[in-house]
Amino acid sequence: MTPQIKALSVHLLTATGAVFAMLAMLAAVDGKWSLMFLWLVVAFAVDGIDGPLARKYEVKKYAGEFDGVLLDLIIDYLTYVFIPAFALFKSDLLPGWTGWFAIIVITFASAMYFADTRMKTKDNSFSGFPGCWNMLVLVLFALSPDFWIILILVSLLAVAMFFPLKFIHPVRTERWRNLSLPTALAWTFFAGWAAWVDFHPESWAHWGLVVTSVYLLFAGIAQQIIPERQAR
Repeated sequence: MTPQIKALSVHLLTATGAVFAMLAMLAAVDGKWSLMFLWLVVAFAVDGIDGPLARKYEVKKYAGEFDGVLLDLIIDYLTYVFIPAFALFKSDLLPGWTGWFAIIVITFASAMYFADTRMKTKDNSFSGFPGCWNMLVLVLFALSPDFWIILILVSLLAVAMFFPLKFIHPVRTERWRNLSLPTALAWTFFAGWAAWVDFHPESWAHWGLVVTSVYLLFAGIAQQIIPERQAR
């Protein structure tokens, strides 16, 4: 297999995220939330592996006619932002005006963030909350908190998108990667488990989601607070 075919195959893998997004959206329209999240988890997994493959097979060099970054951003907006916001709005989690508030804030703020050229830090982390609303909404479906808690979380994270707060990329952020990557894999497992059992309130997957989500949310901020040891 030539380098060109290998590189193009990575782009084709990334593009499957659009198919999974459509399948998730069709499930969401029918109110099949568990099925919707299962498709989003599949898309999340694809998004986690296509980046390392793109760097390994040098897609910019061998398949540069396709913009992998743009392709990834388009799919990420669908799977990380648009579909989760729709689910949050159509579910029973946010009544009345609160649903409108949430989807307007989420979609508008995320559109601006995804277009921000300053979204990446020098260590390949994210500057500001990276718009991972799919992760938040899945946890909200699992825990079903009071709508005021949801509104507060949505508001705080939307504001956090534009503050100089660091959020790790589990694959690309080297610091603590030995812990961050397994935690992200564990989150994916618990997310799939929770959706598979239709967010049963007694499922242990919910505890796993909470623990892994807290780490992924605050690890980057902790890295800003805790100075990195200099190698001697």
